[in-house]
Amino acid sequence: MANTCIIIPCYNEASRIAFSEFQNFIEKQTDIDLYFVNDGSTDDTQNIINSLAKLASNTKALHLTKNVGKAEAIRQAVLQLDTVYKRIGYLDADLSTSLQEIERLNAIAIKNNKPFVMGSRVKLADTQIDRRLKRHYSGRIIATYIDTFILKLGIYDTQCGAKIIEYRLAKDLFKQPFKTKWLFDVELILRAKLSYGTSYCLDNITEIPLKTWKDIGKSKITGFDIMKLPIDFFKIHKHYR
Repeated sequence: MANTCIIIPCYNEASRIAFSEFQNFIEKQTDIDLYFVNDGSTDDTQNIINSLAKLASNTKALHLTKNVGKAEAIRQAVLQLDTVYKRIGYLDADLSTSLQEIERLNAIAIKNNKPFVMGSRVKLADTQIDRRLKRHYSGRIIATYIDTFILKLGIYDTQCGAKIIEYRLAKDLFKQPFKTKWLFDVELILRAKLSYGTSYCLDNITEIPLKTWKDIGKSKITGFDIMKLPIDFFKIHKHYR
């Protein structure tokens, strides 16, 4: 049995799922299972992930009857896992963070025995982070606000969609529904801080700079979602204060 299960939420991703990349990974990987979640898609996503799930026993598929959003789709997958793994992670279906990178994050989590490892899109001399300038600056403003006024943990990039979490910790953090649609990563970290303490988070939540990350485009986040961020921040402040 694999030690890690990576959840991949999918909503109308038929045109973006890199079938051959997933197929190669599934056929070669023995230490990581993939768990695709069809979040009420109306295109051909269901058939595509069913085809991937049939390739090997290390791949599963969950189909939700209606669209519930990325946060709830991942949460449902975590709650419905019927296999006990050592770690649970999640990854965006467009592979902006590659399968090789999530494999590297998993290896780091194992080697360093860290219960919460998260990818970070920070540009360094030896990294290739392909991100549109507008999204980079807006992302930095949001991330700075999040860490300065909400988390206060010195975290650079909460919103990168690649994380590996120890199984029991993930089961605990995903137990309750999230209050926001796009800031559930912030809620996850805040739940860890409130439940286990600041020192625990500083010692056990590890950001790993990604070697590569590519802005695929066609983001599911709309301008309206960005406009609603102040309301989402208020919801987080109110609920977790």
